[in-house]
Amino acid sequence: MTAFTLDDLAAIIAARSGSTAEASYTKSLLDAGPARAAKKLGEEAVELVIAAVEGDRKAIASESADLLYHLLVVLQQGGVALSEVLAELERRTNLSGHQEKAARKSDLP
Repeated sequence: MTAFTLDDLAAIIAARSGSTAEASYTKSLLDAGPARAAKKLGEEAVELVIAAVEGDRKAIASESADLLYHLLVVLQQGGVALSEVLAELERRTNLSGHQEKAARKSDLP
């Protein structure tokens, strides 16, 4: 058995974007527009924070899965490929955290 990856989940989300809202929760989120998907992402982030503060390992895993799913829905909706996000993470790993943060500040108008 191969390991399930975020690429696998992104492919499932992309495939379900061609479904109907009646048949797919993913499609219903996409059809509801960016604000709905972003709101769900925020809700899941808050639920993960609560689980982390409480130290509930099972809830941390569950809420992390929800957060990753909703993040990938937001990416799908925005036309941003997971590979773009991973490329940005890779770019950042070549810098120290302090350097990366300073570089972001210098990019502001």
